[in-house]
Amino acid sequence: MHPVLVYTLSRIGLFGIAFLVLWLLGVPNLLVLLVAAFALSGIASYVLLSKQRDAMSARISGRIDRAKPQDD
Repeated sequence: MHPVLVYTLSRIGLFGIAFLVLWLLGVPNLLVLLVAAFALSGIASYVLLSKQRDAMSARISGRIDRAKPQDD
């Protein structure tokens, strides 16, 4: 599967899990719940998704570094 898609879906999944856990813990305010879930999933993705992030950046930089035709 495409590394960018894998990383993006993994980030969305981590956000959903963090949101659900915080909701089940009883965070009452929706704004606080969203911000806390965003922060928690960001920290978790930094730790848990390093291989996916490296694969995604290699794929993107490989596309950018390809030789481009010169307009002379």
